Amino acid sequence: MLNLSENSIDHRVDKTKYKSFKLLKTVRASLIFTRLLLVMLVALMILLALPWTQNIRSKGFVTTLQPGKRPQTIPSVIPGRIEKWFVQEGDLVNKGDTILFLSEIKDEYFDPNLLGNTRDQISAKESSVRAYMEKVKSLDAQIDALLETQELKEKQAQNYIQQAKLKIQSDSIDLEAAKTNLKIAEEQLVRMEELYKQGLKSLTDLEARRLKVQESLAKKISAENKVLSAKNELINAQVELSSIRNQYQEKLSKAESEKYAAMSALYETEGDVTKLQNQYMNYSVRSGYYYVKAPQKGYITKAVRSGLGETIKEGEALVTVMPTDYDLAVEMYVKPMDLPLLEKGQEVRFMFDGWPSVVFSGWPNLSYGTFGGKVVAIDNFTSDNGKYRILVAPDPEEEEWPEGLRVGSGANGLALLKEVPVWYEIWRQLNGFPPDYYKPQKTEEKETK
Repeated sequence: MLNLSENSIDHRVDKTKYKSFKLLKTVRASLIFTRLLLVMLVALMILLALPWTQNIRSKGFVTTLQPGKRPQTIPSVIPGRIEKWFVQEGDLVNKGDTILFLSEIKDEYFDPNLLGNTRDQISAKESSVRAYMEKVKSLDAQIDALLETQELKEKQAQNYIQQAKLKIQSDSIDLEAAKTNLKIAEEQLVRMEELYKQGLKSLTDLEARRLKVQESLAKKISAENKVLSAKNELINAQVELSSIRNQYQEKLSKAESEKYAAMSALYETEGDVTKLQNQYMNYSVRSGYYYVKAPQKGYITKAVRSGLGETIKEGEALVTVMPTDYDLAVEMYVKPMDLPLLEKGQEVRFMFDGWPSVVFSGWPNLSYGTFGGKVVAIDNFTSDNGKYRILVAPDPEEEEWPEGLRVGSGANGLALLKEVPVWYEIWRQLNGFPPDYYKPQKTEEKETK
């Protein structure tokens, strides 16, 4: 039965009648195994020769393409106390709708008529400005009058000086005439005395001549006095001119000093007016911050601060708003060694959390439940996690992303790179080499054009 003997009995026994012989029938398994091994080897060779798409895997989350359309937290511009809520979580608000009302907590803003009182202060200061302007105009007129009067007074004093100079000339001529008459009288007296000694003239003629000499001498002295008086008048006129100049210079200096003091007060008051106007606008704008309004259309997703009577600080978050109109995108992070392999316009496949998918990383066309995208932005600096942020928008040529996709959902991305044989990809993975560097096809076409 075990075919150990050389004497076979197979021809003597009918093995078809016995079930045991059927169970013990020898099967040619080696031939089948050899054929199966050959088929598997051929299939493996074919598989190794198939194209494989290199990719970079990275996790990210769904966000919006425009920064202004992302979920935003509305802060309080001013400190205050919550007095009334006008919305609740989940409500749809339009741009400018009131969300809540705040009241003041700072004592300098407690006055209910703060704007009116500030406006009255501005009006009073403006009146002071007008008064100072009128005072400056009055001082300008006074200065002009003083200058005109000074000019007239100086002309009058100069006339007096001219008259004094002419009088000096006239009196000097009279003095020279008196000197000449005195000299003639003295000579005539000498001749008269000689004639009297000779007995040709009488004593009366001699005495008359002596009297004439005395009269000429008196006229000379009088003429000298007049010349000196005229010189004194000239000096007095010059002193008067200098006095007039000093007097009016003092008056002009005083008037200009008052003018500059008024102008200084005017400028200071104008500065106070500007300061009050600025303060008035600050109060006016601040009063508008009592009502916290929606910056854009969206849904109230979360009230960060709730309750009534709760005090909040300046810049503290109040509510979170999610805009209604936005374009989805995925924010993913890649390692620094993979960054040179990515460019704008590069294709990316995504698997979103909550959407079933069957993924073949090397054959993206055979994957199911994945969605296409294109790289639109690449950061030039690393994020806090030490990786570079990549922003990917939906590919318009691919299937639209799910309508139920929400901002913040998780996403697994496959950045598609160069197509290589499977055997090359296995060799690269075993050696730890990075994917091959290449440029997207559309980018190369644009450069060629």
